[in-house]
Amino acid sequence: MREKQLVKLLKTVDLLARPQGASINELCEKIGTDRRSVYRILETLQSMQFPVYDDKSPDERNKKWHLAAEYVKKMPNITVPEINLTFSEMLALYLLKGEASLYNGTRLEAEALSAFEKIGAFLPAQVIPQLDKIKTLFIPQSKFVKDYSGKEEIIDTLADAILTRKICMVNYFSFSDETEKQYLVAPLHFFESNGGMYIFVQVPKYNTIRTLAVERIQRIEKSEESFEYPGDFDPEKLLTDAFDIVYNDPVSLSLWVSSNQAKYIRERKFFSTQAITENKDGSLGLEIQTSGWEDVKRWILSMGAEARIIAPEHLKNRIKEELHQALNQYHHLDTD
Repeated sequence: MREKQLVKLLKTVDLLARPQGASINELCEKIGTDRRSVYRILETLQSMQFPVYDDKSPDERNKKWHLAAEYVKKMPNITVPEINLTFSEMLALYLLKGEASLYNGTRLEAEALSAFEKIGAFLPAQVIPQLDKIKTLFIPQSKFVKDYSGKEEIIDTLADAILTRKICMVNYFSFSDETEKQYLVAPLHFFESNGGMYIFVQVPKYNTIRTLAVERIQRIEKSEESFEYPGDFDPEKLLTDAFDIVYNDPVSLSLWVSSNQAKYIRERKFFSTQAITENKDGSLGLEIQTSGWEDVKRWILSMGAEARIIAPEHLKNRIKEELHQALNQYHHLDTD
């Protein structure tokens, strides 16, 4: 397994860093492997630019291998560290591990899981049973997660462009008019919403911020042209103020919610700006200021007859129209 290979690699570095170095036989004994594997490890270290050399002794069996002394000075503690994690820290790590389900089936998922395996390789033996118990506390949720298999290179290019602040040419499939469009973007931030990966981009041509669904990016090419990060852009505030991912469609309304649904409203904050008025019958009034009418509309409709818009009138009428259309669909089924 890869985490065991990493431990062998680090142990080899530790042995080579000693003043006396280490022979091939010593390395075999200390890291528990055969001579062929030891030579492969030495080749790997050299390919990683570690200054590894032998003492040119004609006695092949007792020849010593070393790590250059001047390099060792830069690495005063090469010993494999012991990681003593608290229960809370382990809990946090496994919560993060569950988020890897967003990348289900992709190389990114495999790399995330590999990282956790490597962390596990350094943990004290007595911690491993605790980790196994923690696994039973949380069940990863994969429902509604989008499929990103085949999108790894696009994600890698976007990530690199964000870090190096490079303009990219993207081909993007738009659901609004069912066409593929091509334009220049400045990638700014990834974010997750409801099992999907999105990215904030600035479109230099229009000097606007837009949200792209990563899975709908068909092609991408990173240019050498740099961009400046927009100084007035606050992604956290945009996402906090929006009901979901639409941030440029302001919504302000008053809502009545039945006593049956009110208890669910009280236990969480659905909107960054909301005010609750309690009614004597257990129902409540909800004043909302957010962004993204279509998302808010779906949420209101999901409560059926247990929620209704009080104001403004034009939004109330849009809900009425939606319900009439839905009812007509069922009437057509009854008459067919």
